[in-house]
Amino acid sequence: MRKIILGAFLLVQTCCYAQTLQSPEQFLGYKIGTRYTPHYKILNYFNAVANAVPGMIKMEKYGESYEGRDLVVAYIASPENLQKLDAIRINNLRLAGMAKDKMAPATDGAPVIVWLSYNVHGNEPASSEASMLTLFALVDPANMQTKEYLKNTVVIIDPCINPDGRERYVNWYNSVVGATFNPDEQAREHSEPWPQGRTNHYNFDLNRDWAWQTQKESQQRLKLYNQWMPQVHVDYHEQGYNSPYYFAPAAEPYHEVITQWQRDFQVQIGKNNARYFDSSGWLYFTKQEFDLFYPSYGDTYPVYNGAIGMTFEQGGISAGLGVKTSDGDTLTLVDRVLHHYTTGMSTIETSSKNAAKLITEFKKFFDDNRSGAGFEYKTYVLTAKDKGRLQAVATLLQSNGIEYGSVQTKTFKGINYASGKEENYADESFQLAVSAAQPKGKLVKVLFEPKSYMSDSATYDIAAWSVPYAYGVKAYAVKEKLDIAPYAQAATVDAVQSTYGLLIPYTSLDDAKLLSYLLQKNVRVRYCLKPFTYNSKNYDRGTLIILKGNNVANWNELVNDACKQFNVQADGVSSGFMEKGADFGSSDVRFVHAPKVALFTGRQVSSSAAGEVWSFFDQTLHYPLTLLNAENIDYLKLDDYDVIVMPDGRYQALENKAGMDKLQDFVKNGGKLIALENGVSELTSGDWGLKLKDGNKDDSSKEKSDSDYSALKKYADRDKNDITQSIPGAIYKVELDNTHPLAFGYPDTYYTLKQDGKIYEFLKDGWNVGVLKQSEFTSGFVGSKLKPSLKNGVIIGAENYERGNIIFFADDVLFRLFWQNGKLLFSNAVFLVGE
Repeated sequence: MRKIILGAFLLVQTCCYAQTLQSPEQFLGYKIGTRYTPHYKILNYFNAVANAVPGMIKMEKYGESYEGRDLVVAYIASPENLQKLDAIRINNLRLAGMAKDKMAPATDGAPVIVWLSYNVHGNEPASSEASMLTLFALVDPANMQTKEYLKNTVVIIDPCINPDGRERYVNWYNSVVGATFNPDEQAREHSEPWPQGRTNHYNFDLNRDWAWQTQKESQQRLKLYNQWMPQVHVDYHEQGYNSPYYFAPAAEPYHEVITQWQRDFQVQIGKNNARYFDSSGWLYFTKQEFDLFYPSYGDTYPVYNGAIGMTFEQGGISAGLGVKTSDGDTLTLVDRVLHHYTTGMSTIETSSKNAAKLITEFKKFFDDNRSGAGFEYKTYVLTAKDKGRLQAVATLLQSNGIEYGSVQTKTFKGINYASGKEENYADESFQLAVSAAQPKGKLVKVLFEPKSYMSDSATYDIAAWSVPYAYGVKAYAVKEKLDIAPYAQAATVDAVQSTYGLLIPYTSLDDAKLLSYLLQKNVRVRYCLKPFTYNSKNYDRGTLIILKGNNVANWNELVNDACKQFNVQADGVSSGFMEKGADFGSSDVRFVHAPKVALFTGRQVSSSAAGEVWSFFDQTLHYPLTLLNAENIDYLKLDDYDVIVMPDGRYQALENKAGMDKLQDFVKNGGKLIALENGVSELTSGDWGLKLKDGNKDDSSKEKSDSDYSALKKYADRDKNDITQSIPGAIYKVELDNTHPLAFGYPDTYYTLKQDGKIYEFLKDGWNVGVLKQSEFTSGFVGSKLKPSLKNGVIIGAENYERGNIIFFADDVLFRLFWQNGKLLFSNAVFLVGE
């Protein structure tokens, strides 16, 4: 009787759903792909479906974008599985050994979890449109196939990872398209203006931010992702509109931690996609361009976390609603949406048919991780003189669900990251340790190993990112498994009362953030150019000095508040007379003025480079910043600012004499110019004292004979030949002059991420703060023809220019904001240099 009643209930429920459930076209009033759907309408449709089919779909808001748009996921499952959704989630964490209850998982009948992520790049909008078709197909009562899939599959759909970027593109496109789209590739609707919709509010590429989580959207999404840990994840993209569709299997290089099963199942997914594409006569390609190496993509991050992670790429960037391609066909948004819909349903189908195997291999992946199987290095130990640097690493580990602690012994050997040799461990006061034998073991290896093996040097992204180098901490890779105890939390910051002043050691980014806070509270701050000793304690260069005299009335309270907020311990001082070194009235003690800072942006500037600086000021330093369009330099009042930041770009405005003269006048009159990457190169054409270094010649080579065939190349080897001159992200050791204010808070070395071959001749009239000498290559890949030239030059410099200053960084010290160790350098350039 119960079965009859239940069957009748489900029949009535299905009929009810059929009466109220609407397709996307019925709900929106137009066929998907004939116009762009605003983000709020996409969410409206998802919520309408959830209300119409409450037994099969659950909506969850997991966050908001910087511009306040909702970030949501939809869980789609059979009615039986939806009722026990959280139990499925917890059991899935048990499979990975990540559940807090440490109970044994149920493997028989455990549903496979497929996560589909749409529209991470805002101007690749076809996938968000496809998400609505996929949702409808999964809950449509007339679709018997999807009902079978959902018996053993839970599908998670994130319909739009980057709503701010999507809306930027969609709103622009809708404002320029006519009553019908124009397929002419030269039409305005195919020429998106700066900064384009690819990135989020701060012009950040969210598809490079999975592991680093520097952006709000990533932080919120990855928190949810790590609470689920799906077996399959697809990241939807678009590429140039003349390219056919791309789907897995991926191109080499694959990182060596990727299992054979993960490789094989990518092929299985690809073959099923190909079956549907072949039947429709659609072109596609596999095994080219998109590799599985850099750890912060929407395919690699899931792979290193046990999933089958894949990128699917539809041709379509700048295509609008339709564009004529190079082969004469018209590619429409309708076509693009249908292709993405097809691979989504194909992936769900293949996953459902292989659910048991996916669960088994998923569990094995994490079982192997916890055993430490196959890891050369079993423990990574990091040590620093300042706990703030280690806390930054701890924050990264926490956000990725990586376990860490401290080792009790100090008598062990490991590969010293600084020398590349096995050495005895040397403690620097504070310490953090990470075991590779843990659920996230493969991710640990990928993030921490000193050097990563590359099966193919033609990678899509950077080739080096090791955390100790990026975060500027001394580290040892240890081949033995060391016992790890709970991590010692930072000591409580004690408030200090003084009738004279306070001292704050300047050793980490936290201290720069504190300085920014105090300057905005109008607290008068000084710093020392030379070390000094007070009360038998040694204080290094850069120590911040806050004195009562001529300061704001509540200076002591404000400093204590800042120290508590940024976890920095101040010391009291009762006199300006030092035991050793300069007294506080000395010329070696400088006053820090609160600078008014501007940033060049606009069409002549790299949007991502400008975004790094903008985000750093807004979200890290919390310091005011004015954004200026560089193309308007002829009309700008540059003297209104103390500091101008000139990020990577091609500054046509400086190609005319008037623009260059105006920038030079700004510096001559006491301004400070901070140039980065190609912004530095742009200055070599003016009278700035900067000269790009020519490639070094190999003086040891013999005179070439008349029969020199070295210029002869095979067409088939053209990609390999290009690689000899490439540098897809390599780490170099830089020798620092840490007596200069630009390098205060640093040891005498810094690790830079080089992405081009540009270095500069040593400054004759300035300060060569960061230089490359001989054999400074540390990790990553550098082409054989380029590598010999990367030596004997300066990449970080400062020089006086009449009353002002020029500071330059040949490389991106704020790279994707995960290059943590460069942030203090940049802060020093803003606040300390030239004071």
